Amino acid sequence: MKTALVTGGAHRIGQQICRTLHEANFSVIIHYNTSSLAAQNLADELNLIRANSAEIIQAELSNTNDIEQLCQSIESLDVLVNNASVFYPTPIDELTLTDYQNIMNTNLMGPLFLSSTLKGKLSKNQGSIVNIVDIHGDRPLKNHAIYNISKAAIAMMTKTLAKELAPNICVNGVSPGSILWPENEAELNQSQKQSMLNKIALNKQGSAQDIAKTVLFLAQSNYITGQIIAVDGGRSLNQ
Repeated sequence: MKTALVTGGAHRIGQQICRTLHEANFSVIIHYNTSSLAAQNLADELNLIRANSAEIIQAELSNTNDIEQLCQSIESLDVLVNNASVFYPTPIDELTLTDYQNIMNTNLMGPLFLSSTLKGKLSKNQGSIVNIVDIHGDRPLKNHAIYNISKAAIAMMTKTLAKELAPNICVNGVSPGSILWPENEAELNQSQKQSMLNKIALNKQGSAQDIAKTVLFLAQSNYITGQIIAVDGGRSLNQ
């Protein structure tokens, strides 16, 4: 049985990635930062389906000490899914160092140092890394400067690591379009939602399962590396 670590695995797309990998007979390590209850509930649910097939692990991915401890606690790993991400508006005339560090550390530094620290364990198992990128890493979203930059950087990180970690580790990315509506300070009003839907060629949102199935496809592929697959319903055709 192969093992996958999914960062930010307690909620939203990360939760569905955990479920989909588990259904494909992976053991899953569900990473969380503050969502301990949701992570434990998901692990309990998965362990009822197959005993001892899910566990949870806490780490602040902007903290290199936490990353080191997380990596040391993992004995064997086949797939790393860098899913955890911070998303909220940062208009260019309101930029702060705090926002920059918060977004860049979680969205880029965490995945980079996780990948680097876990490369030995992944290489031993001819494993793979799947990064969750974003179509806005290529086509920027207005008023989200730092987020756009962080996702552009993780797209380049994907290609760089694919070259650096070959031939023993495949590194790829999945670039979601409109999958789940943003929450909290990034929440959209109905007009903004409709405007976004009008730009999607398939005229509908995708689902978390669309992303999770693509992650699984890449996790099971042994002759694809350095690629980023857009799962966006054709939205990038109109941007």
